[in-house]
Amino acid sequence: MRVLVTGANGFVGSSLCKTLSGRGYFVRAAVRSMEKSFSPADAMECIQVGEIGPNTDWAVALRGIDVVAHLASRVHIMRDASTNPSDDYRRVNIEGTRTLAEAAVKAGVSRCIFLSTIKVSGEQTTDRAFVETDISPKMDPYSISKNEAELALNSIADKLGLEVVIIRPPLVYGPGVKANFLRLIDMVNKNIPLPLSLVRNKRSMIYVGNLTDAIIKCIEHKSAANKTFLISDGQDISTSELIKMIAKAMGKKPSLLPLPPSLIKALGKLAGKSLEVDRLVGSLRVDSTKIRKMLGWKPPFTIEEGISETVRWYMDMNKDATKRG
Repeated sequence: MRVLVTGANGFVGSSLCKTLSGRGYFVRAAVRSMEKSFSPADAMECIQVGEIGPNTDWAVALRGIDVVAHLASRVHIMRDASTNPSDDYRRVNIEGTRTLAEAAVKAGVSRCIFLSTIKVSGEQTTDRAFVETDISPKMDPYSISKNEAELALNSIADKLGLEVVIIRPPLVYGPGVKANFLRLIDMVNKNIPLPLSLVRNKRSMIYVGNLTDAIIKCIEHKSAANKTFLISDGQDISTSELIKMIAKAMGKKPSLLPLPPSLIKALGKLAGKSLEVDRLVGSLRVDSTKIRKMLGWKPPFTIEEGISETVRWYMDMNKDATKRG
């Protein structure tokens, strides 16, 4: 089978290319530019497609392809500096996705796997975990664009016969992770006291190795066609438990302080960081029963294994930085 991976030099894309190639797939990696490092061993071919949007020419990239794994997107950015983020999200995530799907139909592609986001379902859970039918009544420009991209793909599936599979992952972590998860690892490594020992929230996450395995299951399994799936590692943990896991993988004792979550939220509001604090103390659980039962998918890595691999990468990265310094 021949697979085109968009966003191939990104965090998830590079992992998917490597895993697909290792399993014997022909992999064509589509990247915006060749500036970012990308190992030729991770794909059979690498092709530059430029900026993704309504005018992207996909003809060469799609030639001879059976399945598209569409991972490229304009991602959610805290305190986005763009003068018009809504238009930017629409151009890349909605119009760019629609253009790719229509071109895929013309090229004879049979299936498109679309990596969406759990933010389409919502930002927090209370009494139960999210399921596939949950759609948030309140969305930011990023999640609106992902939801509209899902709707556009489903419309193309209905009208033109392209098989579409939508995956909504929660927070993805693993070697190469950035942003808040990397900052948390860094704080644990530096023994910075974190006032989170009283936090009893529950959050779903997914290790990048589990996500790539689930994507491949959606590429291969006949019953995945025209379905939406929520996925996770299958073990929901609190922020304090996550910190303890990270510290254990480092061979350290976690530096946790007892501060009531209500006080943490109040301080976060005063500091103008309510969104960041909500992610630390709030719950976000997803129910991945559907993909497990319908496709027989089981995550190949436990959350402990995923955290250990992520910490190992972080420590190796720090060693390399020290040597260069």
